[in-house]
Amino acid sequence: MEGFALFLVALVSMGITNLAMVPGKTNRNVSAMYLLGDSSVDCGSNTLFYPIIHLNLSLLPCNGSNSILLPYLLAKKMGLPYAEPFYAQNGTIDGLLNGVNYGAAHATILSPTSLSHQSLNHQLRQVFETVQLLELQLGHESSRHFIRSSLFYLAFGKDDYIDLFLRNFSGVMAEYNGPQFAEILVNQMVHAVMNLYDMNVRKVVLMGILPLGCAPSLLFQWHIDDATGCVEMINEVILRYNVLLEKSIVRLNEELPDAHLVFCDLYQGVKKIITYPQFFGFEDAKNACCGLGLYGAEIGCVTSDIACNTVSANVWWDLYNPTPKVNSLLAESTWSGQQLLSNICRPTTIRGLVYSSVSPPT
Repeated sequence: MEGFALFLVALVSMGITNLAMVPGKTNRNVSAMYLLGDSSVDCGSNTLFYPIIHLNLSLLPCNGSNSILLPYLLAKKMGLPYAEPFYAQNGTIDGLLNGVNYGAAHATILSPTSLSHQSLNHQLRQVFETVQLLELQLGHESSRHFIRSSLFYLAFGKDDYIDLFLRNFSGVMAEYNGPQFAEILVNQMVHAVMNLYDMNVRKVVLMGILPLGCAPSLLFQWHIDDATGCVEMINEVILRYNVLLEKSIVRLNEELPDAHLVFCDLYQGVKKIITYPQFFGFEDAKNACCGLGLYGAEIGCVTSDIACNTVSANVWWDLYNPTPKVNSLLAESTWSGQQLLSNICRPTTIRGLVYSSVSPPT
């Protein structure tokens, strides 16, 4: 048994070395990428019974596979393999070492009242299970080193606000106002980061929420279309969450030894595209490419047969998910600071985070 454990450790060491030797990726200090989130990281393949219990009437929230989503485009830039869905794992060490996607379409920060989708806490429990398996297979020291050198990507909050504005989920709109709701969500995100830190995670990327007030579904439901082409009242509430989340990340970076936490302001990036669509090669910044009715939002993307002919011409794919072209622009901007905003990620770009060094465990 001892010999087998040593063999596994050797395999891990070889794997990390080989990953670091990908052409153009030398000196990269990330071993694997682990994803937590909503439809920003999962097209529905990681959500049990998604075609049956979907709540947004959009069976194809990603126009295909997960490979066109932002975190997968970033993984390609890092020279890392795509993280396979949690429910597709077969328990082998190789699968865990390549990264895991815990995300689920329509996942929320707050725990849902039904079992139809997974919450942030549900995904954190899955991360904890993974860490335990790694420690069991690799040993305490090797697993700690591996987790510290891995990157964790969190993208939550979108569906909490969709529930708030469209479905009044659990009566939350009557219970909290906009600022209070933002504080509750951010506190939960801070708690999640602290839990990950206690599991020896040191590199974390936290994504802000897109300008949902510009999404087709919100335009259709709220029947408000001011000079900006968006429901600014909703965007102001989203901004409140993003600002509070970034402030919390700044504080945690100061308080947690050797923590490398990065906030990426996707709101400002997408808002710039919507404000200057033609400059970035888009023809339509309001209507969903895949959907029917006003703004393409009366019926969601139930089949790709109803999608527009030129997907790259639209900013929005379905009710509130962007098209692959938008994800591509965001990937380049968050990775290098080019294309959209030079400071879209703070305090550093994702490339800066990837190449940063983390102190070895003591």
